[in-house]
Amino acid sequence: MDRKIEKKKWTVKKIATIGIPAILFFLVAYALIFGDKSSKLNIELEKQTVSVVYRGEFQEFIPIMGSVEPIKTIELSSDEGGRIEHRYIESGTKVSKGDPILRFSNTNLLLTILNNEAQVNRASNELRSTRLLMEQNTLSLRNQLLTLDYDIASQKRAYDREKTLMDRDLGSKEAFENARDQYFFTIQRRDLTIAQQRQDSLFRLNQVDALEESLEGMQENLLIVKQKQDNLTLRAPIDGHLTSLNAEIGETKAAGERLGQIDVLDHFKVRAAIDEYYINRVEKGREGSFDIAGTTYRLVIDKIYLEVTDGRFQVDLIFTGEKPQGIRRGQTLHIKLELGDLEEAVLLARGGFYQKTGGQYVYVVDESGKFAIKRDIKLGRYNPQVFTVLEGLEIGEEVITSSYDSFNDIDKLILKK
Repeated sequence: MDRKIEKKKWTVKKIATIGIPAILFFLVAYALIFGDKSSKLNIELEKQTVSVVYRGEFQEFIPIMGSVEPIKTIELSSDEGGRIEHRYIESGTKVSKGDPILRFSNTNLLLTILNNEAQVNRASNELRSTRLLMEQNTLSLRNQLLTLDYDIASQKRAYDREKTLMDRDLGSKEAFENARDQYFFTIQRRDLTIAQQRQDSLFRLNQVDALEESLEGMQENLLIVKQKQDNLTLRAPIDGHLTSLNAEIGETKAAGERLGQIDVLDHFKVRAAIDEYYINRVEKGREGSFDIAGTTYRLVIDKIYLEVTDGRFQVDLIFTGEKPQGIRRGQTLHIKLELGDLEEAVLLARGGFYQKTGGQYVYVVDESGKFAIKRDIKLGRYNPQVFTVLEGLEIGEEVITSSYDSFNDIDKLILKK
């Protein structure tokens, strides 16, 4: 008996026709809703610089360039101007303190000396004459007093004799009065002579004191002027090398005009220019270092010149400890100047990425090594080699530190090896 075959509703063809588009739709919808929507860029890993975040010792420093200079330099100038008569030595010569370098002639100074000597001689003669006059007056007074004492003694005898006669009613009253008046008159004359001579002596003493003071001042002035004459010979103020001498025989130089320079070449210092940005962080005692032939040498800031020129200020550094051999004036040194103390920190190597990001983000390589993800970070202090990491990175993570100029703020970098 024939059986009726029922037609199947869900055939394989029908299921495939409906199911495949459904699956594709589901996959697309899932990708749109839950899939990775970040922008991507394929790059070659071998062309990038990858650095590992690590913990290590950090010291903030800046690179500066310094020039070697003599530890001490003396500018030569003459206290007295004049015409150069003789040049004792040439530039480049080693000199000792006190060695003559130049000799000047100055007729005006010579005339001044002669005039001062004449004034001193006149004052000395006047003082001598005044003292001689005082001695003569003293002798004259003694002579007058001797004469008056003799007259007083003689007149006293006459007075006593007349007084005795008067007491006995034997003498003349007129003779007694004449003897008495003459006697007391001579006594008063003697007292007046002494008083007059005393006043004259005081006047002469004051005159002598004034003349002595004036003479002393003139002698001091003469001594100063003669010292100026000594200054017509320019001498080396220190031991050193006469590195320059701008003076020729026959030239006339003004007082204070620069004539040359003496350098102390037994020791050296380093003069360096630093960006004014660091002017508040650079202080006396800060240390620096430089390398020559594989050896590191240390320096310390000895003097700071706060005047800013073309955006830079200057410092002087002196050597501490061992000094390099064969160092010469004008030699350029590349110095690492320390701005802080040594400390522990999380560090990331410096690289071209900073110019693009300003340190706000980096690309961190995934553990799989297949891609790198953009991540926000926060960097702190830095030196020419590393940044300190404040936030966003962990020790051991790998970061692309080369230039980001071609990445255009892409979210994910696909790394091709």
